[in-house]
Amino acid sequence: MAEDYLSKMVQKRMYIQLARIKKALVVGVSARHIHLCREDMEILFGKDYELTKIYDLLQPGEFAARETVTIIGPKMKSINNVRILGPLRPTTQVELAMSDAVPLGIKPPVSKSGNLKGSSAAVLVGPKGVLNLGEGCIRANRHIHIDPETAQVLRLSNDELISVRACGIKSTILGDVQVRVKEDWIPTIHLDTDDANAADLKQGDIVWIEC
Repeated sequence: MAEDYLSKMVQKRMYIQLARIKKALVVGVSARHIHLCREDMEILFGKDYELTKIYDLLQPGEFAARETVTIIGPKMKSINNVRILGPLRPTTQVELAMSDAVPLGIKPPVSKSGNLKGSSAAVLVGPKGVLNLGEGCIRANRHIHIDPETAQVLRLSNDELISVRACGIKSTILGDVQVRVKEDWIPTIHLDTDDANAADLKQGDIVWIEC
């Protein structure tokens, strides 16, 4: 346990120094997943059900749960075993890449997390029930998680849109990247699988903030 804590602290310090000194961000590739609210979780898994953590994610307090659900779209096509991430949120949100959405027959908008107005509908199937989700399916926008001190060093502000450069065989400028500032967040950039594949990026790669 102590070794895991030490390893995480070293990792956090490394990510902060990369951002502050090199203007570099570690890439997190975000595959399709679901955030559930309490009410919807109990529909899918039963009354008073609690998520089972299988491992912590990088950002403090966030984790991947053992539980998964099936997503069904209007074409009656489905995607099985879609992972739920914890902790629970006030509103259920399904995050898909466009390559996930097309086979389902939905067109989720690119949106900031939590902004679900006009988002797509889908049906979620769990072991205990079925949830007709009237809205909540989005394609998460490109965004950066960053702590206030590092944001200040880099002269970035919350909700600002910036560009980052991905170097390599498919060198790319990624624009309209939302800056999200929160205490204790570790500096990273989150991309969905379509964006990552287009720029030939994988988990743990580095991109650079454009000056």
